[in-house]
Amino acid sequence: MPLSWYACAHCGFWQRHFAPADCPVCNDTRNDLPEDGWRFLPEQDVAATHDGSWRQVADDLWAFTTTPHLGLGGTGWLIVREGGNIAFEAAPYYSPAMLEQIARLGGIRYLAASHAHGYGALFQLQRDCNPEMLAIHKDDLGMTKAFRVTTPYDDVLEIAPGYTLHHVGGHYEGQAAFHDAVGRRLFCGDMFKIDQDAAGVSHAISSHKAFHKDIPLTHGEIRQYRDVIAPLAFDAVLTPFEYAPEVGRDVAVAVLDEALARAPGVKRIPL
Repeated sequence: MPLSWYACAHCGFWQRHFAPADCPVCNDTRNDLPEDGWRFLPEQDVAATHDGSWRQVADDLWAFTTTPHLGLGGTGWLIVREGGNIAFEAAPYYSPAMLEQIARLGGIRYLAASHAHGYGALFQLQRDCNPEMLAIHKDDLGMTKAFRVTTPYDDVLEIAPGYTLHHVGGHYEGQAAFHDAVGRRLFCGDMFKIDQDAAGVSHAISSHKAFHKDIPLTHGEIRQYRDVIAPLAFDAVLTPFEYAPEVGRDVAVAVLDEALARAPGVKRIPL
């Protein structure tokens, strides 16, 4: 059986393998196991059944999504800029039309992601767009066999002037936040979960180790979040799933301060 790419039908995590025996994301405590057992989709099967779309979120920011829903259903963000575009996180799969749109926008020079829940089809972006950098924090390298990490890092990595990765840990050991100082945005990974209505309006925010199981973060993990993001200026947060212009630095820090003032527990705070 040839080495190829397979997506977990349950969570969408990609592996480059001969025939995956299980899924490391589903096996992790943050996720549930599939009720009907393992099923892995070869890339050609995903390509035959999935398409996608894109939308412009701001003058310099585009969002790419996969249809129908695949796995966790994350969003691939693309910052268009002089000096080379930056992609952070990835959609679960990129159709030829999606890849053509990325090429029309100038391709990808720098590529990174927060943690495994945001990896999506990073392997496609590396294979098709040939970025000069794919940056993942060193503590999460065990989850990256579907693609080649060119730039592991310790605590802080400046991708380009004004665009910096910060190790925050917590939800995942190697989780990173990406600060876009130019656009005053924080791509926060799963530091925060934003509850939104069908129109994309945010109505609650929480911070957690495992959202679906309501496993809380420790005070030490929350303090690390706060220590990293409190000095940063941002007017919006973006998770692998949501764009929340309602959540700026003051709101984000207040959520962490509230969590530090009580016993650990997942609490959804209305916005």
